[in-house]
Amino acid sequence: MDDFRLSWRNIWRNKRRSALTILAIVFATALLVFMLSFQLGSYDDMINASVTLDTGHIQIMPTGYHADRKIRNVIDSPDKLLDTVKKLPSVKGAAARAESFCLASSDNRTKGVLISGVHPAQEQTVSRLSSSMKTGEYLATDDDDAAVIGLLLAKRLKLGIGDELTLLGQGRDGSIAAGIVTIKGIFQSGVDEFDRNVIQVPYSYFNDMFYMNHTAHRIVVLLDSLNTIENSRTAIAEQIDTIDTARLEMFTWDTLMPGLKQTINLDLISGFIMYGILIIVVCFSILNTFLMSILERKKEYGVLIAIGTTPLRLIKFVLTESMLMTITGLIIGIGAGTAVTLFFSHHGIGLGEASDMLSQYGISDRLYPKLTLVSLFSGPLLILVFTFLTALIPALKIRTLRPVEAIHSI
Repeated sequence: MDDFRLSWRNIWRNKRRSALTILAIVFATALLVFMLSFQLGSYDDMINASVTLDTGHIQIMPTGYHADRKIRNVIDSPDKLLDTVKKLPSVKGAAARAESFCLASSDNRTKGVLISGVHPAQEQTVSRLSSSMKTGEYLATDDDDAAVIGLLLAKRLKLGIGDELTLLGQGRDGSIAAGIVTIKGIFQSGVDEFDRNVIQVPYSYFNDMFYMNHTAHRIVVLLDSLNTIENSRTAIAEQIDTIDTARLEMFTWDTLMPGLKQTINLDLISGFIMYGILIIVVCFSILNTFLMSILERKKEYGVLIAIGTTPLRLIKFVLTESMLMTITGLIIGIGAGTAVTLFFSHHGIGLGEASDMLSQYGISDRLYPKLTLVSLFSGPLLILVFTFLTALIPALKIRTLRPVEAIHSI
């Protein structure tokens, strides 16, 4: 305990230098806590906006369908599977979909599209598409011949509300599948590829047109939180063991949307580079503080060694001083970073003019940092480790001191 008191008193021999060093640690720590929380919060917003458009958090498909979308590869009992999945406590919504590629033709234009048969009531529990209508309305019932299409596809085919669209494809039994639908709504999801290629029709119409015999290709599951994905996946696997587990497989959002996962990883890497630079600046501050301290106290160290103090104990004193300064800065920095993060996690950060653009992607006009154990402690822990290693460099210089030369130094 006496060693700690002595180390703490030694820190304040030069109050201004020590205070500036601690403030640098406080600033870096608070910034790391806030920025990591902001990054994690923005990733959650991006993921939630994507999964609520089309993929959901989890999808159940026939084995092999994800790699090769053959219309005849189906889930035979989608209703039974849906009822089972919906009973799980973490499941917010679940919907069955059937889909096929076909040609869509207006009066003078033709384009290949993905047509998806959905149950409107189910679909609205897993997708935000119904709230992304640019004009017209979303599908209301399972029985009509209405369709909703993306804005870019509507422009490509020169279609408006009330226009007819001819569809031509191949049925599940290999026969020709053809039909005419009436455009009821035009959506703008903000994802160009989706808006350019997707048509949704009521499942009953899709079932009759493609001879599906009440089967489906996907069960889309939306969960109440990203944190429940793994537990939910395990629970769903256990529930479907008795249904058709040999012919079913599950995928999570990161497998279904590898591009989004890669984007997040790249952004994390760029963030880590910036954080690394920030930590290096703090380390140089620590290095400068203790190099100056050792130079100023060189004569003192020489006297202590001459009267029998071991260099190892002096090194211990220097490292203790370093850790006390660092820990003081970390505690204050964590407190400041937590306070700022909690404030903005409640009030949000406005995006200004960018909010209109991001709203098209289903992202809120305010971003909310997310305070987690990772964002709270990973940055401060790195600072603690690297500042200790940095302080070790000048501390080891004490081993090379010669008492006579140190005592007679200026």
